[in-house]
Amino acid sequence: MTGPPYPTAAVLSGFLPGLGQVAKGHSVKAAEVFTLGLMVGAAWYFGYAFTGPFSSALLYALVPLATVLWWGRQVQDAYTATAPGSLFPVLPLPSRGSLDIQAIGFLFLLTAYTDLYIIQARPDYGLKIFGTTLPGIWGLLSKAQSPTLHILIGVGFLLVKRWGLLVYLLYAGFGTINATINLAVLPGPHRIRLAFMLSLAAFTTYILWRRDRFTS
Repeated sequence: MTGPPYPTAAVLSGFLPGLGQVAKGHSVKAAEVFTLGLMVGAAWYFGYAFTGPFSSALLYALVPLATVLWWGRQVQDAYTATAPGSLFPVLPLPSRGSLDIQAIGFLFLLTAYTDLYIIQARPDYGLKIFGTTLPGIWGLLSKAQSPTLHILIGVGFLLVKRWGLLVYLLYAGFGTINATINLAVLPGPHRIRLAFMLSLAAFTTYILWRRDRFTS
């Protein structure tokens, strides 16, 4: 294609997200558009297929907003962008030596989707907080905090920001205390709780070792 702007690429991306990036030879951006589309589609499926506590928020608020932002961003990129790099250049470059932190952040975002699936598919599931299940709205909020924290940590780690490290340390401290109390007061088996505590200790040790990579 000739120089910017690229109206043909914008029309292609408006018709099929990522197609304009493919036409311009920007394969990394096309893969990012496709991946984000799958994530938005998965969130829509969770809201549509399961009658859970977040169905209305997903179907009528979060998914429509995410769709508009995702669709608009990739059309705008197809129309104006000349560089074939990432669709999100605000992310730290791997040359900064932070690729491992970003990979952990991506895992936390995937975990948030797992949380959302469990909550939607099993609305009767009660998250244990300090050995008990909270009733009513407090129970819903206790379940909502898990994907919320995982998303905040994931974004903070992808951006390699110090506030992401702070949120993670708060999450790790609360998670360790909560899991220890649950282990002491709830009947077994405790395989999942023990696996969570061991993995949390390993992740925390590694992240503290790499804490100098986080910026203010």
